[in-house]
Amino acid sequence: MEFRTVKIEIPEECNIILGQTHFIKTAEDLYEIIATTIPQAQFGLAFTEASGPCLIRTEGNDSGLVSQCVCNLQNIGAGHVFCILLQNAFPINILNQIKNCPEVCRVFCATANPVDVIVAETDQGKGIMGVIDGFAPRGIETPEDKAHRKDFLRKIGYKL
Repeated sequence: MEFRTVKIEIPEECNIILGQTHFIKTAEDLYEIIATTIPQAQFGLAFTEASGPCLIRTEGNDSGLVSQCVCNLQNIGAGHVFCILLQNAFPINILNQIKNCPEVCRVFCATANPVDVIVAETDQGKGIMGVIDGFAPRGIETPEDKAHRKDFLRKIGYKL
């Protein structure tokens, strides 16, 4: 078995949701979840089949984001993986709905941080072992940091 890391490309002002799923209708179901939950979002999504024709299935309302999802999944090279890129929306707005989608097995990350994907390869194929989401901790929150956090959450509308 060989391990490697794949750097995921996340366009500026975007968030990514990367996960594992298992059925051909994933692309349409995830599209419906995003479009009906956050209609103002621009998004692309792609899903890699792991049997049959082993195609990358795509949906979305932004062709550039769809293309970047495809590129990310081609670089990972594993089956049964989905990639969603969101613009004008945050993953928190749809994460529970995505996790409740019957085809979704797990979510590896939901972030705007840099992401490295740890991929294992065997004779059969490739699979995601995990992700590195962002950076290592640099310290402990100070009172000023806490005030900044609280102000930020109110600025983006998540707290009163």
